[in-house]
Amino acid sequence: MRSLDRRLVRRARAVRVLLAADVSLGMAAAALVLAQAILLAWIAAHAFDGGSLRSVVFAARGAVAWGFEVAGLRAASSVLSQLRLELVEQRLRAHPAALDGVEAGELAASSVGGLAGLEAYFGRYLPQLVLACLVPLAVLGCAAVIDPVSALVMLVTLPLVPVFMWLIGRFAEERARARWQSLRLLSTRFLDVVRGLPTLRAYNRSGAQREAIAAAGEEYRRATMGTLRVAFLSGSVLELAATLGVALVAVTVGVRLDRGGVGFQAALTVLLLAPELYAPLRRLGTQFHASADGLAVAERLLALLEAAPEARAGGKLVPPSLTAATVVMDGIVFGYPARDRPVLDGFDLTLEPGETVALVGESGAGKSTVARLLLRLADPDGGRLTVGGVDVARCDPELWRSRLAWVAQEPTLFRGTVADNIRLGDPRATAEQVQAAAVLAGAHDFVRLLPYGYDTRVGDGGRQLSAGERRRIALARAFVRDAALVVLDEPTADLDPESAEVVRQAVERLACERTLLVISHRPDLVRSADRALVLAGGKATALAEEVPV
Repeated sequence: MRSLDRRLVRRARAVRVLLAADVSLGMAAAALVLAQAILLAWIAAHAFDGGSLRSVVFAARGAVAWGFEVAGLRAASSVLSQLRLELVEQRLRAHPAALDGVEAGELAASSVGGLAGLEAYFGRYLPQLVLACLVPLAVLGCAAVIDPVSALVMLVTLPLVPVFMWLIGRFAEERARARWQSLRLLSTRFLDVVRGLPTLRAYNRSGAQREAIAAAGEEYRRATMGTLRVAFLSGSVLELAATLGVALVAVTVGVRLDRGGVGFQAALTVLLLAPELYAPLRRLGTQFHASADGLAVAERLLALLEAAPEARAGGKLVPPSLTAATVVMDGIVFGYPARDRPVLDGFDLTLEPGETVALVGESGAGKSTVARLLLRLADPDGGRLTVGGVDVARCDPELWRSRLAWVAQEPTLFRGTVADNIRLGDPRATAEQVQAAAVLAGAHDFVRLLPYGYDTRVGDGGRQLSAGERRRIALARAFVRDAALVVLDEPTADLDPESAEVVRQAVERLACERTLLVISHRPDLVRSADRALVLAGGKATALAEEVPV
């Protein structure tokens, strides 16, 4: 990624006032530096004449430097917050099913620690880039007025610093990208291990994973040390180039001062200005290395933000009511990027109002894919999904999803109370409606035995619930949503007979005056459906009596 990427600069427009103020403060600081150099030279030249020290210039320079830091950091914080929100919104709207294979660990590393590296880019690098272009011109102009010969020497030696910056910057960019890849691997692997701790412990495989994490951590350490070595090398080279430039100015000024070619005050002023000529470029190099990690992450982040959506934005039409309209999937074709062949190829499905349809098939046949397409978490590659003859792709996706409910095979419980998790189906539901939904879902009996009932904390850091209890919470969400079409993905899978029976009865209650698509291997759920279809080879056919379920 280029150090000045238009996509990143475009996202800084929202804080252009703060960035403009930051640059203005930087220019004010540069002007005060010039005034300070001239003042110090004047004081030294008139020290024996009773010249007084103008301390206001020094105090003003400190105040301006403080304002420069504050304005830059505030601008950076605003841009990073906006980038995080944009990433979350893009993943929710365009990639809700994560069919592109992006790992949760990578997203976490990118949006938290990775984006933090861009703070130096927006808060310091971009303002410093402007100052590195303007301040040397101001210093050269001031020096040219005081001593044209010294200004010419400065002009000749100045290009050395940016040339070295460019040479080392290319290598630093490669090292930063390698470091980010190592961090990405470490984050993803660590998250997988944390998720699978019970399984690893049960199979006594924790030692092997510990070695794998140690190896990934060691790779990250080596990449980090390599990046730091480049940063230290860059600092040394830039210091050397700046020192050589100042030394050349000092030698020429000293020789001319000895021969009477320049006055003492002018010579001292030029000597004080010479370090300030290279200082903005040296600071620019430092800020580039400080933001190199963020730039490496930004390259991947912008690719995620600009990726083609799995679920298109859709139209503006209001979908017909599902209580009276027929849902038809006609000739659906859909394939995953990691598969050579489509998982659905000419798939047809009709859901009449109030009908319960069971869909069975082997693992990997595409049953869950059908659920994702119905929910518009992804769009088909071919074919049409219509409701009442209206193409769902032309309907508002938010309105369409508001008329559906989904009970996933592995429902997610978010950090919060039991009531909060049930209200995910309808945030406006009252406490009485939440409890009524839990009763219908068969969840009330175990919820009331929890330490705080419906106010018991669940999810990450909260009370752990069994698979059957989580499934019943998900069913309660469907009841409180009161949607006309409900999609249930393996509602009784992996449950003991008692829990499966409770869930089965809840499903029967849910089917009352609703349209249900039940994805299941359980014979009891299939037998209680109005129709049963088997999914194989990407197509659905009527389930024959002899087909085992």
